Amino acid sequence: MEDADRRINFEDQVKLGNTSFIDARIPESGVLIEQKGRHVNLDTKARQSDGAMLTPLEQAQRYVLGLPLSQHPRYIVVCNFSTFQIYDCERQQTEYIRLEELPREYHRLSFLVDSTKELRQREMEISLQAGDIVGKLYNALLLQYLTPDSPETLHSLNALCVRLVFCLYAEDAGIFGSRNMFHDYLHAHRSEARRALIDLFRVLDTVPEQRDPYMDADLAAFPYVNGGLFANDGTIIPRLTEEIVELILQRASADFDWSMISPTIFGAVFESTLNPETRRSGGMHYTSLENIHKVIDPLFLDALREELDTISAEAVERTRMKKLRAYQEKLATLSFLDPACGSGNFLTETYLSLRRLENEVISQLNRGQGVFALEGSNPIKVSIAQFYGIEIHDFAVTVARTALWIAESQMLRETEAIVRAELDFLPLKSYVNIVEGNALRMDWKSIIPKEKLNYIMGNPPFVGYSLQNKEQKADILSIYADEKGKPYKTAGKIDYVAAWYFKAAELMQGSDIRAALVSTNSITQGEQVASVWKPLTERFGIHINFAHRTFRWDSEASVKAHVHCVIIGFSTPSSRNEEKYIYEGETRKKAQNINHYLLDAPNAFIENRSRPLCIAPPMNNGGKPVEGGHFIFSEAEKDEFLRKEPAAACFFRPFMMGVDFIKRRPRFCLWLQGAQPSQLKQCAEVRKRIELVRTFRLSSPKAATQKKAETPTLFAEVRVCDSHYVAIPKVSSENRRYIPMDYLPPEIIPGDKLFMLQGGSIYHFGLLTSCVHMAWMRAVCGRLKSDYSYSNTIVYNNFPWPAPTDAQQATIEKTAQGILDARALYPTSSLADLYDEVTMPPELRRAHQKNDRAVMAAYGFSPEMEESAVVAELIKQYRKLAEEE
Repeated sequence: MEDADRRINFEDQVKLGNTSFIDARIPESGVLIEQKGRHVNLDTKARQSDGAMLTPLEQAQRYVLGLPLSQHPRYIVVCNFSTFQIYDCERQQTEYIRLEELPREYHRLSFLVDSTKELRQREMEISLQAGDIVGKLYNALLLQYLTPDSPETLHSLNALCVRLVFCLYAEDAGIFGSRNMFHDYLHAHRSEARRALIDLFRVLDTVPEQRDPYMDADLAAFPYVNGGLFANDGTIIPRLTEEIVELILQRASADFDWSMISPTIFGAVFESTLNPETRRSGGMHYTSLENIHKVIDPLFLDALREELDTISAEAVERTRMKKLRAYQEKLATLSFLDPACGSGNFLTETYLSLRRLENEVISQLNRGQGVFALEGSNPIKVSIAQFYGIEIHDFAVTVARTALWIAESQMLRETEAIVRAELDFLPLKSYVNIVEGNALRMDWKSIIPKEKLNYIMGNPPFVGYSLQNKEQKADILSIYADEKGKPYKTAGKIDYVAAWYFKAAELMQGSDIRAALVSTNSITQGEQVASVWKPLTERFGIHINFAHRTFRWDSEASVKAHVHCVIIGFSTPSSRNEEKYIYEGETRKKAQNINHYLLDAPNAFIENRSRPLCIAPPMNNGGKPVEGGHFIFSEAEKDEFLRKEPAAACFFRPFMMGVDFIKRRPRFCLWLQGAQPSQLKQCAEVRKRIELVRTFRLSSPKAATQKKAETPTLFAEVRVCDSHYVAIPKVSSENRRYIPMDYLPPEIIPGDKLFMLQGGSIYHFGLLTSCVHMAWMRAVCGRLKSDYSYSNTIVYNNFPWPAPTDAQQATIEKTAQGILDARALYPTSSLADLYDEVTMPPELRRAHQKNDRAVMAAYGFSPEMEESAVVAELIKQYRKLAEEE
C-alpha cells in the first residue's frame, strides 16, 4: 500500500462509556483491524475494562457500534501474529488464514487495499489459468493417440485429463501428504512416464492391504483415493513425449498452485476443453458465480441465512446451542437436483454455500474450546451425497464429480482451522449421484426419490425451436404432451429449455419441492408464453415465486457467452405460501402476483389472434418480394438502371423495409402490378429482370415459391394501400421509449419487415404511438435478441382499446398531429435520429408527453401510474374482453 500513513487511521477514538481506541482502520476499503499479541487465543474471551467477557472479534464488533453508520466497516480483521481471522460483516462469514499459509493465500487479504479486488476475482483468474494449462495439455496428449477422432480416444483423453488435474490438486492441497509428491514421483520416472502413470493410477485405486508389498517406496507412499476416479475402466494412456512430461512437471506442477482454484468456476473452464461444436449444439453456457447466486439465493440460501442469523441472536446460550444443532441437522437433510448439471457449477457452489453456513454453526458450537477435537468426533454433517445431477456428456459428469471432491477438500481445510484438528479427506466416498444420460428421456425419480428432494435448480440448454436438431425436436415433443401422450399443438415451436420446466412441474406434483431455472427470455415473450406456460398452469397448477427479468447472462470463461436470460423460481399450490419478488437489475420489488410475462399483474395468456379483439382497423404485413434482389434498387442503382432504360421510370416506386423506414434510407422497387404488356416489351432491361426473377423462383426447393414463377412480374405477396397508412417496423431497438411509427403515402410500397394499418386514422396513430400501447408492447411482444419484435397477431390484435368520449378522441387526434408537426421541424433527421433517447428533440419529447397524457386520460389512468401498473390494468381489460367475446 502506497502512502500507508495517510490512508490508514491509527488509534481512532470511540466512545463506549469510556474512551477506547481502534488499532487501525482503512476507510477507503471499509476495514477495521484489531491486533493482539501472539499469546492471545483469538477464540478465547477476555475480560474488558467494564467487566464484559469478549473475544477479540467481539471486542472489535463493539468498537463498530461506536462509529457513525457511514464509517461501519465491511470487514473486520483480527490478528495475533500467527493467525488472521477475517469477518465479512455483510455476509456474516468468518474465515482464517494461518501465517504459514500466507505465501499462497495472500490474495484473500486483497480487500485491505482494494474493496473490489476480492477473493472471487482471484479465484477466477487462477481458474482461467488452470483452464489454459488443461487446454495445452489436452492438445498435446491428443496428438499422441493413434485415432484422435474416435469416441474411445476422446473418452480416454477426458478421463486422463481429469485424473492428472486431481493429482496436481491433491499434491498442492496436501491431500496426498507431502507437498510436490506427484511432481517428485513423475520426475523420478520421467524416462518411463507412461508406465509410471499407469502404475500410479492402479495404486491410487487399490486399498493398502491389497497392494504389492514389494512395490517401490515412492509409489507405496500414495494413499488410497477410491471414489471410482482411478478405476480400471479401460482408459488408454498414450505415449508421453518429453514435451508433455515437461509441461506436466513445470507448467502444470512447479509453476502453478492448484489448491487456489475455485471448483465452481474451474469446472466450467475445464469443460471448455470439449469440442466447441459440441457445446454449441448442446446449448450449454458458462455460469458466473454472481449468476448462480441469482438462482440459489432467493430459492433457498437467503432463507437459510436469515434463519441462522435469528438463531445466532438467541440470548440464552443453552437454547441457542440446541437450535444450532437442529439447524445443522436440517442442512444435512436438504437434497438438490440439477437435471442439466454440466460441469456441476450449480451443485458445487450450493455445496460450498451450505458448508460455509455449517462452518459458522460449528464455530459457534465449538466456542473456541476445541470441543470436537476433544471428543474425537467429526463435526461435519453436510455431505456431497446430498447433491444430484443429470448430464448428457460423460466428460462433464466426471468433471462435476471431481469439482465436488475439490470443493469438499477446500471446505474441510476451513473446518480444520475452526476446530483446531486434522480431519480425514481420503479415501473419497463413492459418489454416483451425478449420472450420465439425457434428462428428458429419464425418470428423475430414479435419480432421487421424490419425497427426498427439496430443490431443483440449474441452467438447462438454450436452443430455440428453429435451431433444434432432429433429436432435440423429438425430445420436446415427447415431453410437452397431454395426459394421453399427444403433443400439444404448439410444442414444436417452443424453446428446448421448456421441456425441463415440464419435467420439473410433473415431478413436483403433491410435494413441497421448489425449483428455479435459468432460461432464455423467449419463454416469457410473445407467442411462446401461452405455448410454454398454459399447460404448466392448467395441468400442474404451477405458480411463480420469484423472477429475474431479462438480463445478460455472462460467463467466467475466457471466451464469454452472452445470452439474454431470465430466472424463474416456481412451485405448486401444495408448496408453502411465501412472499413473491421480481428482480430487475439491482432492484427487488415485492409483487402481489408474478405472471408469465414476469410482471406484477394478473395471469393471462396472450395467444395468436387473427383479427383485433376490439373494433379497430386490420393490421397486415407488408409485401414479400421473393425476387432474389432483382427488383430492389438503391438510389444509385436505380439511376444507373434508368440511364440504360429511361422508359422504365414509370415502373419505379419507393420501397421500404424496417431498417429503410427507421433510417429513412431511400430504396426503390420495380413495381409492375398493372403494367401493360406492350410497355414491358419496349423495356429490354425490365424484361431481363423479370426473367431473372422467374429463374430464381423456379430454382427454389419450395413448391410455393416455384408456383410464384408463373407470375414473375409481381411480388410473391402483394400488399398495397389506396390511401395513407400507419407503418410500424417489425423490429425496433429496446433503447427507444417509443417504436417509431409514421404515416406513409400510398405510393410507398411496404416490404415484409413493416406492418401497415390501412385505414388507420390520426386517432389510431396517436393510440399506437402512446406510452400505453408501448407498455403493452414491451410486456407481451417477442424479442429478437433484446430488441422489440412487434407482432400484429400477438401485440396489436390483443390490444384492449379504450372507449373515449368525443372530446377525449378529439384531444388525442390533436396531440397525435402535434407529434407529426414536431417531427416536421427536423426534415433532415431520420426516425432513428429523432427517437434516440440522447438526441430526441425537446419539441418531439413534449409532443409525445402530451399525447401520453391524453391517451392515459382516455383509459381513466392517472398520469402518475407506473408502467407496470398500466400493464396490470390492460391485462385485466384484456381478460374481460376475451371472456365476453
